[in-house]
Amino acid sequence: MGIMTTLKARKAASLQAKGDSQSAMRLYKEAVSEGLNTPRYLLSYSVLLLRNDEYQAARELLVKAQKAPGMTADQRTTLFVNYACSVFKLGDLQKGIDVLEKQHAKQPCGLIYETLGCLYIETGEYEKALSFNEEALDYDDEDSIVLDNLAQTHYRLGKDKAKAKEYFLKAHSLKPSQIDTLYFLALYDIDDGNVEAGKEKLENALDGRFSPLNYASKEKIQEVLDRL
Repeated sequence: MGIMTTLKARKAASLQAKGDSQSAMRLYKEAVSEGLNTPRYLLSYSVLLLRNDEYQAARELLVKAQKAPGMTADQRTTLFVNYACSVFKLGDLQKGIDVLEKQHAKQPCGLIYETLGCLYIETGEYEKALSFNEEALDYDDEDSIVLDNLAQTHYRLGKDKAKAKEYFLKAHSLKPSQIDTLYFLALYDIDDGNVEAGKEKLENALDGRFSPLNYASKEKIQEVLDRL
């Protein structure tokens, strides 16, 4: 890997930070074809691929990235989380869970609690999702994603909207821009007849940065707005 490849990846990262995803992806792709093996940039590229629904490309990149020299423990955790997201979106939820369960057994951390908690909800197994997401809350009771995961567990699996709302509200107080939290709180507003408040939350959610793990997709949010 030459210096020009590193500079190209650095420029891609700068463009990514500025929101120019397409230009960043083009430069990352060129850099990877030239032998880019810097963990930081490979992981940043994988995030762009995931956000652009290029799950197979992300998976393949992350498999190769495991051999990148100098990867830190935190970077390796991020790699496994991104890999779990890619295989989940490719239709293999259980494989994503298996990967993260192994990492969680070695060393629990906030990122794995957030991601694995979300994947457990997708299994539809209420008791398992509830147990894990309550454990995650014990680990960090001010993590807005953990709070949202627990809220969704009660709302979607436990069918306990009143209990869920407590956690949605706390998640919202910690991170007002969180997409899924805004979506569900908007549904509460609409059910209560506060249509304008619901619309405002949905429109704010649409302005957010979506991830593969968002329950509320742009399409789902727009569908509710169109009905209103």
